[in-house]
Amino acid sequence: MKLSLVVPVYNEEQNLPLLFDAIHKVMDALDHTWELILVDDGSRDNSLVVLNELVVKDPQHVRVVVFRRNFGQTAAIAAGIDHAKGEIIILLDADMQNDPADIPLLLAKLDEGYDVVSGWRKERKDTYLTRTLPSNAANWLISTVTGVHLHDYGCTLKAYRRDSLTGFRLYGEMHRFIPVFAHAVGARITEIPVHHHERKYGKAKYGLERTIKVVLDLFTVKFLLDYSRKPIYLFGGAGMSLIIVSTLALLALLIRRVFWGIPVLTSPFFLIAVMFVIMGFQSILMGLIAELQVRTYYESQDKQTYTVLKTMGFPEK
Repeated sequence: MKLSLVVPVYNEEQNLPLLFDAIHKVMDALDHTWELILVDDGSRDNSLVVLNELVVKDPQHVRVVVFRRNFGQTAAIAAGIDHAKGEIIILLDADMQNDPADIPLLLAKLDEGYDVVSGWRKERKDTYLTRTLPSNAANWLISTVTGVHLHDYGCTLKAYRRDSLTGFRLYGEMHRFIPVFAHAVGARITEIPVHHHERKYGKAKYGLERTIKVVLDLFTVKFLLDYSRKPIYLFGGAGMSLIIVSTLALLALLIRRVFWGIPVLTSPFFLIAVMFVIMGFQSILMGLIAELQVRTYYESQDKQTYTVLKTMGFPEK
């Protein structure tokens, strides 16, 4: 199997036949073996009925994964990836706002040696204030914090080599952070403009509240990328900073007491400094406990703290 197209589906009964036809039109022109994995994320309309019809219509290419209830887009994408057999995995939405005609462009870019090709909805057809503006702000924030600079993290249309999707699991709204995780294991990433169309049928599933979830998930991603293997650097660093600040505050109070006769115990800064010392030691202890948990996690499951791209010269097992 060369290509696996993964599509999360939630209440898209009218768009599914259009998507199926558009994908077939593109894929039939390509000389690749392929499969279309449609993940029904607990749809409440007749999407499942349409999916059954598509399986009957094209059993050679169409596979369907059905959730018991709605788990969210990230879970649907993760399930599609888990069930995919292709060497290359392409993600796209079911609402027909992504254009399947852009798939050859993604594949051509992969052929240049990249591991991840991300779509950029340069001419976006969504409401500016409620969709585009918050998305632009989130993209800037994610790029700044992670160091992986993309214009459009929210665009589902992306192509991945399978080996760039190993070594991590997806939770929350973290599907948009897949390029960040892939970059962490050494994937070569690029971005190309893709077409974006107005939604014809159905309603958008997300609003401004999604931006808040993305920001919260960003904290988790930053921690996992920078401190998951050495949490003492985060907790210990915070603890040492608190202890240094409290030490300077106590020193200033002591100088005031010696030269100006101002009592130390009557100053509110004395209590603040003491609390900072206690919090600093607690933070360092939390870091040490986290270090023990990290070692337990890796050693109990025989996991490695590194990833290997390939090996050469070793005898076959």
